[in-house]
Amino acid sequence: MIKLLFWIVLLAVVAFVLGFKRGRPAPREEQPDRRPAPPQALPESMVRCAECGTHLPESEALPGRGGHFCGAAHRAAHEARLEAADAARARGGA
Repeated sequence: MIKLLFWIVLLAVVAFVLGFKRGRPAPREEQPDRRPAPPQALPESMVRCAECGTHLPESEALPGRGGHFCGAAHRAAHEARLEAADAARARGGA
């Protein structure tokens, strides 16, 4: 029984050592003509949707009357509300 246990432990140790050596990445050699890494892009500025308040990158935002918007539906709703307020103000002032 002891001999069987010895051989099982020995095989487990050998399998572990072989697996450990295989799993390790090989050391890389330094290449003198290595190109420098491209510069990191700067973070993009974030804007807030004038309708719902969601923050999104400026490149994805839709510009409109009253600010930036996260989608066409929010831009249309906000501009419709602004036009209604302008019309009400014009009626009240005349």
